[in-house]
Amino acid sequence: MTQPFEDIPILTYLGLEKDGSYLPSPSEQPIDFLLKHINHLPPHILLRFSSITTPKQRTAVPSIRNRRLKYVDSNPSELSFASARHTWPTFWPGRERRGIEEGNDELQWVETGFIPGMMKHVRKLGPLLRDYEEEREAERVRDIRRAQPAAVHDQFIPEEDEDSDEDEHVEPNALEESEADNKVEFERRICENFIYGLLDNIDYDKVDWDESLDVEHDRDAEEKWFDDEEE
Repeated sequence: MTQPFEDIPILTYLGLEKDGSYLPSPSEQPIDFLLKHINHLPPHILLRFSSITTPKQRTAVPSIRNRRLKYVDSNPSELSFASARHTWPTFWPGRERRGIEEGNDELQWVETGFIPGMMKHVRKLGPLLRDYEEEREAERVRDIRRAQPAAVHDQFIPEEDEDSDEDEHVEPNALEESEADNKVEFERRICENFIYGLLDNIDYDKVDWDESLDVEHDRDAEEKWFDDEEE
């Protein structure tokens, strides 16, 4: 059960007035308070602000943006291409059949991890599990896409050319370049949305309140990143 947010322990730690006269108030103006005091409070106290602020709101705090940027630069596993494409499939602009990787994992498990000497009895099990897993993953992605507003789909999925010939020949090199471009665009969107506090299914608390991610003189690096993103 989440404990109610209380001003007094925070104000007491900082040696500030506890009679309600201090502004900005931690509970009434949490972002303004963090802007002023985030570097004066330890992580276990800062964590309390997670109950009254959202990751998106906390983006207004430069120290938090810097921490997120530093975290992205550390190449965390949950933001890697393979993991992120599974967690946030609606951000992926590619239109290939989904579930292929998951299905192949099932097939590999049967071929390499099944009981030794039993392969002749389960020879058809691998392809069967692979097909089931492909369909499960494809259905999962369809459910996620249906749950998203149409505007989100329009923003992240490029429109198809209705006049294009479906049988038109496409050079392999062009397909490879398109795939590479999609990957770059996808990774950029994931990083951008993470820094702006827009991703779900990710633990922002472990980043936003981690003072070990603070780097002196990193303000210029942060501003350069945001300038590049705007361009």
